[in-house]
Amino acid sequence: MSDAPTLETELARARDLSVATLADAIESIGFECTRCGACCRGHPSEDGDDHEPHTATVFPDEVRRLQDAASETTDGSETGTSEAAETYDWRDVARPMPYGLVGGDEGPEGETFEWALQTDACGDCVFYEEVGERADGSPKGACGVHEDRPLICETYPFSVSLGGTSQPMGEAVDEAGIVRAHECEGLGREIDREDAEELAAALKERAVRELTEAIAVRDNYEPQDVDGVVVHDSEGAKRPDGSPVDVDRRGE
Repeated sequence: MSDAPTLETELARARDLSVATLADAIESIGFECTRCGACCRGHPSEDGDDHEPHTATVFPDEVRRLQDAASETTDGSETGTSEAAETYDWRDVARPMPYGLVGGDEGPEGETFEWALQTDACGDCVFYEEVGERADGSPKGACGVHEDRPLICETYPFSVSLGGTSQPMGEAVDEAGIVRAHECEGLGREIDREDAEELAAALKERAVRELTEAIAVRDNYEPQDVDGVVVHDSEGAKRPDGSPVDVDRRGE
């Protein structure tokens, strides 16, 4: 019998996390965003022979919020122009998490869990923008939906070391208590207390959300006998366009 803690146990721990303690850990590690954009772009594969797309988990409600936010930023309302609004559908914002999928005759197929932010042809997050240069001449990165960005983006490069929570961009490179820090050139820079506490509160919220989502995915999971790709999230089984799997067509 496994002694591993259950997701429910880890969720209880996440809800009991002290924001002040998390902020202490973040302060001890140090962080300031340098606008390098590395956490928003694709990256070389481990063997160096290929380019891996940016992969960041996004919750179903975050996808819908990003659809609304992206549409609002392209309708001309902020600039006072009369441009027609651009409607963002589910696929513009999110894609099936690639893990577990295989190549079929007509494209990817199989079952996977959760969603990743959509990427462009270069493997960068579809909302990533370059808005000038940094002091060293390298591109300055920006997020086109910064105010509505997902929790995983809001809290990068940190995570908490609880079972059932994610480690973005690979294993940790530093840690303090329960807080893990992941690869980022902004680590080690001074952060003021107010910013550390704001980041800590978001980090706790993300840990609770990830575990709540994981429990719902587990409880709702039912294998699907359908062609193509099926994504299991906290709301049930979905097609890549975000629509529910039609149970009446199962097995066709």
